[in-house]
Order: sequence, then structure tokens, then C-alpha cells
Amino acid sequence: MGKSLHVLVGCDPEVFVSQKGKKNIISAHGLVPGNKHDPHNVLEGMVQVDGCALEFGIKPAKNAHEWFNRVTNVMKQLTEMVPGHELHIQPVAEFNPKYFDREVPDEAKMLGCEPDWNAWTGEMNPPPDLSSCPTMRSAGGHIHVGWCKGKDPYDKIHIEDCRAVAKQMDYYVGMWSLLWDQDARRRNLYGKAGTYRPKPYGLEYRMPSNMWLQANGLIDWVYYSTRLAVRDLSQGISREKTFGTAAQEIIDNNQVTWKGDGFKAQKLWSWHSSYTPEQWTQPMYKEMRGPIYAE
Repeated sequence: MGKSLHVLVGCDPEVFVSQKGKKNIISAHGLVPGNKHDPHNVLEGMVQVDGCALEFGIKPAKNAHEWFNRVTNVMKQLTEMVPGHELHIQPVAEFNPKYFDREVPDEAKMLGCEPDWNAWTGEMNPPPDLSSCPTMRSAGGHIHVGWCKGKDPYDKIHIEDCRAVAKQMDYYVGMWSLLWDQDARRRNLYGKAGTYRPKPYGLEYRMPSNMWLQANGLIDWVYYSTRLAVRDLSQGISREKTFGTAAQEIIDNNQVTWKGDGFKAQKLWSWHSSYTPEQWTQPMYKEMRGPIYAE
């Protein structure tokens, strides 16, 4: 990776849905046009059904203003497309077994997820095992990071770049997300440390859930932290070299109280000289104003 990078940031979060005024999550099949193979275009992004959930994506953003506006505007459009329903930002949903068996079509039950990779091991992640929880589904908040064009996703040099960025993202985004997303059920299936897919433009970082959508401050924080991660790495600042596998251990062991766990945590808490811990993490502790589509 060069020292002068033009970085674009995108996302494709998933959300669950219920009928308005009711608590039970229902399958999103048939609620909006679009699917994995043929997304439905909207202003500044796309929407689609993804299994039992709804998914939206944004056009890549080149600055924080574009990022925030595109995330919130596309999510608002998705909300308007499902009148009589409410969107739910939560990492997992457990469907009523009778409802799931009788009313959810087989195509909506299928996971159908393409393989992804573990940056820390260099190996493909095993398919999720839902045998103990067949009616549970999860919702990701995947982040797309672009720093190149037209790369072969299977090129060895590109894959090594992707692995380095995914590990860096664990330090700048992944382990911090445990401070507001303490539900380990999704991470045990889909969101382990360093989970990524190589892309021709960079990578898709697949560790986070959708929980960063719950507040405006967190939406901003994801963008700034992603840019900071790539900027530092492009300047030769690798947190893996400094802290080894600490982020991997924190995420995969669900160490939600890691920031209070001694000397190593104090060092992790104070990474970058241009950011005090209070400035960098302030959005995490802002009063939750609720999802933007409810404002």
C-alpha cells in the first residue's frame, strides 16, 4: 500500500423487521424489490431482501459528509418502502419456530453466504453451524474499504494487503465495537476477528454487526476510525506489530470489558498522539438519539 491513498468507504448493513407496534421479528421476504443477484437501486445506494432480513448499501463515500448522508438517507428510503413495519437494529433475531416453519419460504431460510476469510489465520472461515439454533439469524454491518481499482481478488499481493487492513480494522473498529455490541452470538457464527472478503477495489470487512447504526455518533465514528486505520497503515503504523494478536483475542473471546483489564488495555486505549482517548471514543458515549430514520 502506498503512502498517498485515495480511500473510499462504503457499507451494506442488514436490519430486521417487524409489523409496526408488534415485537415479534418477521421475515422480510417480499417486502422490497431486489435480491443478492439483482439489488434494487435507490438514490445514493441500493436495497434488497437478504434471507429473512433487509439489506441496504451505499455508493462509496469519499468524505465524512457523503458517508453520513448516504447511510442515513438510504436507510430512511428503506424505511419508507415498508409502510406498516418497523426496522430493528440488533445483531441477532430468533424467529418463532412455528412461524419460521410454516410461513417463511425455503429460499428465505437459506443462508447462501459466499465464503469469507480470516486475516489472522489466512484460512477460509468454516460455514456457520446453526444446528443448535436453526431459527436464529444475524445481521451484519459490513464496511467496504476501497484503495485500489481492478485488482484480482485472488492475487497473492492483494490478499496480503487485505489481510493487513483487516487486522488493522480489528484494532480501530472491531474491538471497540464490543463496547456497544456485547452479544457474542453473531460473532460466534459470522463476525470473528479479521473476517474479510477481498474485492477488486480493496476489501469488505465483515466483523461488525449492524449495531453502529443505532446512533448518529457511531455512524460518524465508523467512518473516521476506518479512515484512520488505513491512513496509519499506509504510513507504516501497524497495530499488529505493536500489540500482536491482542485485538483477535479480545474479539474472539468476547472480552467486552477489555478497556479496564490492566496495562495492555491502557496502552491500547492511548494509541495515537493526535487523538486523546476521550476525543476518539466520544461518539460511543454520546446519548443515544435513536436511529436516524425515527427522527
